[in-house]
Amino acid sequence: MPLKKAYLLPRSPLLIPEIGKANNIFLQKTLLAYEQAKNSFITENIETVIVISLHSHIQENFFLINCAPEMEISFQDFGFIPPKTIIKGDIPLADSLKNYLKNDFPIKSSLEMQLDYGSSIPLYLIKNPEQTFKTVVIAPADKLELKEHLALGKKIGGLLKDNPRPTALIIAGDLSHRLKRKSPGGYSPRGPKFDNKIIEYLSEPETAIANLLKMDKRLILDASECVLKPLMVGLGILENYYYEPDILAYQTDFGVGYLSLEFMLKNEARVGARADIEKEELKLEKQNLNFNPIPLKEL
Repeated sequence: MPLKKAYLLPRSPLLIPEIGKANNIFLQKTLLAYEQAKNSFITENIETVIVISLHSHIQENFFLINCAPEMEISFQDFGFIPPKTIIKGDIPLADSLKNYLKNDFPIKSSLEMQLDYGSSIPLYLIKNPEQTFKTVVIAPADKLELKEHLALGKKIGGLLKDNPRPTALIIAGDLSHRLKRKSPGGYSPRGPKFDNKIIEYLSEPETAIANLLKMDKRLILDASECVLKPLMVGLGILENYYYEPDILAYQTDFGVGYLSLEFMLKNEARVGARADIEKEELKLEKQNLNFNPIPLKEL
């Protein structure tokens, strides 16, 4: 069964009312985007949510799939302990992904019973007492290049076509952390430029992947972002779909780019951009680019 829904959503702890407190009200546009995603999951009877998010404990040279049967949402690092919230893992899908990918990619599996904040935030905000879904959490590799994340996503997308459960995808990540003087990483003129490029490229689905692969690595490095690698995995998964991008919110109130975007999926397979994408990947491989962004800790 094809994917039913797909979103790019921020993962700021400030989105949790008990953490953001007075600041939470300034992120209402982003919270409304989460509410829209939550409601769409109910409408589509989503049974599995795949979350692609950087792990708080960096994996340098391998991708990580959490195969735990149950995972607890945790915000203890931010001084908030919510009522015990357990999300069940989609064990058959997690095991299938691990076995399907392990011969072609550096894959490790874990049995982490407690989720880090990067995956906890989106799952906490979309959970609904009227709907019980399972999850698979996948973490990118810090030292592997963008094209390797794209290839992983393509492979995952191939497997998901035969997945019998109605499934949704959440790409969790924030854009530049250097948009203003009060930003966590301080200000850089490359911060706003990076965000503008991301929004521009995602607005053109047929060329988005090729343009993202061509981005200047100094621009990426100076932007201090935590979205590109999860995004490339997600776009790889979505490569076989036509989609229309719908920007639900873009907020910079706290000096970090919080972009909420729905990939409005169509039923037809997408093939038009494949040749251009593969040509661009080959060019980058010949140039032997080494892309290793500096991991950035968020608030």
